[in-house]
Amino acid sequence: MLAHTSTAEPVDPAQAAAPRVAVLVNARARKVNARVVRALSHIVPRADLYVSRSQKDAHRIARDILRRGYDTVFCGGGDGTFIGFADEILSEAERANILTPRFGVLKLGTGNGLAELVHASSLKDGGVLDDVRRACEGAVPGYRPLELLKVEGRRTQFAGLGIDARLLNDYLGLKTKVQGTWGHWALTGSRGYALTVGLRTLPHALTHRLSEQVEVRNAADVPAYRLDSNGRAVEELAPGALLYRGPAMMVAAGTIPFYGYALRMFPFAGQRPGHLHLRLGTVNPVAAVANLRALWRGEWFPRNIHDFHAVAVSVQAARAMPLQIGGDAAGERTSVEFRMSSKRLELVDWSQPACA
Repeated sequence: MLAHTSTAEPVDPAQAAAPRVAVLVNARARKVNARVVRALSHIVPRADLYVSRSQKDAHRIARDILRRGYDTVFCGGGDGTFIGFADEILSEAERANILTPRFGVLKLGTGNGLAELVHASSLKDGGVLDDVRRACEGAVPGYRPLELLKVEGRRTQFAGLGIDARLLNDYLGLKTKVQGTWGHWALTGSRGYALTVGLRTLPHALTHRLSEQVEVRNAADVPAYRLDSNGRAVEELAPGALLYRGPAMMVAAGTIPFYGYALRMFPFAGQRPGHLHLRLGTVNPVAAVANLRALWRGEWFPRNIHDFHAVAVSVQAARAMPLQIGGDAAGERTSVEFRMSSKRLELVDWSQPACA
């Protein structure tokens, strides 16, 4: 593992007002390669460019970033990469009792829901480099707070139990099987997910049940709220109350609207501060395909999909269901809790008005 280790350097008084910006990239991310790393090294000094290849690296890098006192840290990779790095830095900051930096998102992975949220530039035509350059010049237009979930001790912006995690597990399993062959190239990006659906997820659906019986309860000491198709609260549910009992092919929670590829999975996320958007239920696959455009935009609300705002929910399934946390496969579970974290991040947001 190529871990970055460096010592703090004195700051030139003439440049004291310039933002201190670090860039942290995941060497295993889809769009991170030697050319991209080299290009980034022309934007930030080598001492401020970190390349991580393992969890052990991430631990060391988090400590070094906090010790050096950066104003902003850009993370390059997908959603899993970003939240993994951010969680390491938050946890290390808690242990050391120091403030955390602001974060920027570099669109260099497969799933980029956070990049959609903050309007991060793509790699094409040097957009990623321009984002870092503008931050180094102090030309960030604004910041956006990012609230987080806590799932099994990990902070994340979304997590799901069921069909979304099944697809992710299938995708990663198929990629592992074809590692080192031409098939590995074919299984990248949205094309890879489409192939996974045809080769694994759909065949599985034809021979196995897509849904399981689940029971979901309000696990917070404050009310939860059932939502209508406009995101309005139509029922208040007391602490400990049953939110849902019945079949579900997915039980998912998020604090941002997007999964990857601008899929608006949680259209009501962020509308009630301090609350997650819980979405669960079943859909007819044929109907989902027929309404794909509306589904992608978060504008399709079939009768068997249920939406809630909550601070914490507990999920109990009759049989094990696949789990994903922040876009990373996490095995299978019969029970899980989605709970709001007490910590939040500040993200560079390119859609915001200019900072005062």
